[in-house]
Amino acid sequence: MLTTTFYLLPPNSCCLIGVASVEDLVSLLQFPFMQRAIAGAVLMGVLGGLLGSFVTLRQLSFFSHAVGHAALVGVVLGVLLQVNPTSMLLPFTLVFGVVVLYLIDQTDLGSDSVLSIVLSGALAIGVILTNLIQGYRGNLIGVLFGDILAIDSTDLILTFLVLVTSSVFLLSTLRQQILLTLNLDVAKVQGVPVQLYRYGFVVLLSLAVAVAIKAVGVLLVNAFLVIPAATAKLMSHHFQHYLVMSMLVGAASSIIGIVLSGAFNLASGPSIVLIQVFLFVAVFIWVKLYFKAA
Repeated sequence: MLTTTFYLLPPNSCCLIGVASVEDLVSLLQFPFMQRAIAGAVLMGVLGGLLGSFVTLRQLSFFSHAVGHAALVGVVLGVLLQVNPTSMLLPFTLVFGVVVLYLIDQTDLGSDSVLSIVLSGALAIGVILTNLIQGYRGNLIGVLFGDILAIDSTDLILTFLVLVTSSVFLLSTLRQQILLTLNLDVAKVQGVPVQLYRYGFVVLLSLAVAVAIKAVGVLLVNAFLVIPAATAKLMSHHFQHYLVMSMLVGAASSIIGIVLSGAFNLASGPSIVLIQVFLFVAVFIWVKLYFKAA
């Protein structure tokens, strides 16, 4: 039986893949770009679940949201300076995250007020700089909505390094991190270097946002961090179990999202986030029904 298969793979742009049969999907998995995408999905899913667990409990979701949207400025600067956007994005998000945390610590305003001001200003700058770009701007669509199928070996290495660094930093100091998450004042009394851990976490969070933007985009990167952790929180209240479940949900939803994007010709970034939302709703309904029945 004849089947039709098409692969639309423009470099550095939103890649859409269409398959007409299961055989086509299996053969698609043999392509290097698809293998890189799956490897990236696992790494980013685990990284998002790991950091997202602390982001959710420390109520830093708005912070990661601000860093993600402000990253647009870094990408546009890279385009304007004619350098690799990733090489500009990483230091920009890092500096931005640290500066924002410093502003929050040095003002009497609430963190939400500071973040709103900084986020609005960064978006305004990003839009103005975008207008300065001459010629084709289609590559910015990938920045907004993500394209995990376009990640290369460099992206995988960067993601792996951020994941390893995050794992070593958080897991080697897990007791102090938990205490810092649950009660900041008690952590200070116990001699935990609060500021060092806070700024260290912000650095890792900013880098994680930067490496995840290519996969899910500026508009959806916060969901990539928050939803798996929120789903895991519904399933377990034991911190270690919650941490593992968050990483598993992040990795599994990323892989499923990629496969579905290939099977139904959908954008990869939104597909991953949509799967995460579906899992959250399914777990929420299951938990409600389970406890109601119990």
